Amino acid sequence: MRRGISIFLIFFSLVVCGVSQPAGAGLALPANVSEAKLDSKLMGHSMPYRVIVPAGYSKAAAKRYPVIYLLHGLTGHYPNWTTLGTLPKSAEAFNFIFVTPEGDNGWYNDSPTIANAKYESYIIQELIPEIDAKYRTINDRTGRAIAGLSMGGYGALKFGLKYPQLFSLVGSFSGAIFAPTFTSQSFSVFGQSFSVPFLDIITRTTTDAFGPPGSASRTENDIFAIVRPIDPERIKSLPFIYLDCGTEDVLIRNNRDFAALLLEKKIPHEFRQLPGGHTWPYWNKQVVEFLKLSVQLLK
Repeated sequence: MRRGISIFLIFFSLVVCGVSQPAGAGLALPANVSEAKLDSKLMGHSMPYRVIVPAGYSKAAAKRYPVIYLLHGLTGHYPNWTTLGTLPKSAEAFNFIFVTPEGDNGWYNDSPTIANAKYESYIIQELIPEIDAKYRTINDRTGRAIAGLSMGGYGALKFGLKYPQLFSLVGSFSGAIFAPTFTSQSFSVFGQSFSVPFLDIITRTTTDAFGPPGSASRTENDIFAIVRPIDPERIKSLPFIYLDCGTEDVLIRNNRDFAALLLEKKIPHEFRQLPGGHTWPYWNKQVVEFLKLSVQLLK
């Protein structure tokens, strides 16, 4: 049990403490990055986001581009991919538009208990239409992907499964895909039951996002529960799923379990297990691998 707690503390310090502020929010933006806000009716306030456009975007007035949405992790913020991550540099080699939304600690879900905490509906109903209106995107699923790290990996997988008509590719890096079933008394990622005070932030945020254990919102947003009853006909409409996790990451078991379910259901996917932990050096490498796959699968 002590070993499990030590592993979690390392995980906690890297994920929670490492990105607790909107890193880079006050720094000068790289030339290919812009910042914007959407006056969200669903959220009840303006929501910031960043956009990266490909080289030559301003000169190719008639050209349209695929768009990739990248979601941040728990306690992170929308600038993370462009500050803690190396995305602005990596993006130079790809002809994609990138969008990094703000998700706060909302697990990219519509909270059943907190008014205006409608992160899922905001992204699906407001942000995507805004991006398609303001930028020269390929405005259909063949030109749209969504991916994320940790909490964002869960969010991206959920969006792909719930809205297959919107995305042809989804990606999860070190996905915290246990979120809707999480309780501090039984953290199944470790394969053991124990309570740790440092789990409070996950307990609080998952309760805020999904409601109390046993609530309908938990079941409706559990991606394992979404996948298990999928019939072969519906599988044909799903986006391709990219899944990876570091072998030293405390979330590896949960990701292996989900990959096994995808294999059982014969859902097209790719699962990579590579040396690495729950860290930005790992994610910076893996997002490039995802972009290489995106070149093959997006229009």
